[in-house]
Amino acid sequence: MGLPVVVGVDGSEGSLRALDWAAAEASRSRLTLRVVHASLWEHYEGLRPTMDAGVPGEQLLAEHLVASARDRVRDLRPEVSVVADVQPEDPVAALVRESHEASLVVLGSRGRGRIAGMLLGSVGLALAGRSHCPVVVIPARHPGTPPKPGHIVVGISDAAGPSAAAVFALARAASRHGELTAVRAWRRPAHALLTHPPLPGTSASTHRRQAEEHLEEVLKALETLEARKEQQTHQPQETQGPQGTPGQAGSGTVVIHRSVAQGPAHQVLIEAAENAELLVVGARRSSGWHGLQLGPVDHAVLHYSPCPVAIVPDTYQG
Repeated sequence: MGLPVVVGVDGSEGSLRALDWAAAEASRSRLTLRVVHASLWEHYEGLRPTMDAGVPGEQLLAEHLVASARDRVRDLRPEVSVVADVQPEDPVAALVRESHEASLVVLGSRGRGRIAGMLLGSVGLALAGRSHCPVVVIPARHPGTPPKPGHIVVGISDAAGPSAAAVFALARAASRHGELTAVRAWRRPAHALLTHPPLPGTSASTHRRQAEEHLEEVLKALETLEARKEQQTHQPQETQGPQGTPGQAGSGTVVIHRSVAQGPAHQVLIEAAENAELLVVGARRSSGWHGLQLGPVDHAVLHYSPCPVAIVPDTYQG
């Protein structure tokens, strides 16, 4: 069995939504679900739980919280193996450490913060910028448009080959027997006319064509990479039937759509994710920098995406 799915809980409504999402993901991936509560959460999000923490004591309250979360998973997803842990330390430090031995870390987009307009709490932002594995942030509110089952959207960066985010997104689509939309944004040069579509031979048209060509090259490389993985995974055996042959299982079942759109990358991605189950974007990591490592696109989609967002470090090898 692979590394577990880790979910951070703090007793808020947002963390319950994250718990349910993480349990479903663990079920699809046949992975253990690890429920973690860091007892100093209130230091970050500003408020204490709605129940009176002074009556049972902080430790007893924390243990009750994770036990309730474990019981909720067992009721909703009895097939999932679930363990729970209370860690009396800084929540960011605890979850970053958990990310070293996790397939992904899931948490709600905001805890019990005082500012209602903020869609992303400080714990989520700090974790997304430091985690060693993908981080999935679940919006606190239900999307206005019901998501299309199994629809995953991924942003394609300037990288020459398939990014870790693209590989992760394809795997998520495959586990759902769904479809993947790969999105490449491009910008019209400032000197081009803004009131007309780009004409053939103009610089704007050239930018669009380059974006289309780049997207196609990345997706061809991604499909080649996944085909090799499937050949390694599904070795011919005498007892193996058609379902075990390459192309009949895993990522070979995923329909991949191409989308090239003009505009700021964050805006294009947010619009593309309107009916998606998950929006996946990459995050660059530098070994020489220990602060937050999130770009402007990451920040924007974390705050404004209509669906769950996965931030995938470019160093991730899962």
